[in-house]
Parts: sequence; structure tokens; C-alpha cells
Amino acid sequence: MQRKNNFLKHSKNGIAMIMAIVVIVIIATLLTLSISLTSQTSKRSTDVYLYEQAALLAHSAAEYALLKISQNNNSTNPCNISSLNFTPDLDGDGKPDIYDINISILYSYKNPPENCNGKTFATINTAEQNGSVLLDITVSVNDITVASEPIRYFKRTLQKL
Repeated sequence: MQRKNNFLKHSKNGIAMIMAIVVIVIIATLLTLSISLTSQTSKRSTDVYLYEQAALLAHSAAEYALLKISQNNNSTNPCNISSLNFTPDLDGDGKPDIYDINISILYSYKNPPENCNGKTFATINTAEQNGSVLLDITVSVNDITVASEPIRYFKRTLQKL
């Protein structure tokens, strides 16, 4: 006589149920991780875009500062611009955009006039180096609802006038 063992038949159904639950938990975990990474990726993409645009604005601000210096400085007062602060309107809608641009300007002359006191960074000896400007440009995002973290780009450049 052979004895029938029904224990194994019932046990297989229980193991299948446990395996189904494990598979569902693993899939749910993967979906949660996927959604989390997708939201972080979009935030990072926005931050990278804003940072790159800030870098381009810093380059444009250097050119703008040189233009303003060449328009307003004269031979009697070659150091009359010491800083520029503005918020550009990039899209042309008449409202300022999310960037603040601050430019600090220091000059370098061979024989600076007295009214340049405090606005020079060096006195030079050769005529070839006469008339240089040191620009410290800071571009920052002034709207915290756009970026997930503060974005600030700093550029220092030495330009010949």
C-alpha cells in the first residue's frame, strides 16, 4: 500500500501565492523608483538649462559693460562707471526675467587720475597695458519657484579698453 501525501499539493499553491506577492512588491518598488528618478531628472534638466543660460548671460554682460564703459567714460573721468546692476528682459514681453546681473568694475591705468581712487585694482608701468578693466560678473536666479536649488554663476574677466 502506498500512502498518498496531499501535503505537497497544498504547499505548491501556497508557494505560488507567496511568489506572486513577491513579484508584485518588486514591480511596485521598481515603479516607485522610476517615478522618483523621472521627477529628479526633470529638476536637474531645468537647473542645468538655467545654469547654462546664466553662463551665456555672463558673457553678454561683459560685452554690455564694455559698451557702457566706452560710451560713458571720457579722458577727464575715465573711471565714472564702477558697477552695473540690471534684470534683463530676454523674451521681450516688457517684464524682467528671472535673472539678476551685477557687474563690479575696477580699472587699471598707468597714471590714473585722482577721481579713480578706490576704483582701480592695479597701477601699471607700460603704455601697452594702459586702460584695462577687471569685471566681476554675477548672474543669479531671483525666482526660487523656477529652480530646485539656488543658481548663481560668477565670472571674472580682464578686458582691454
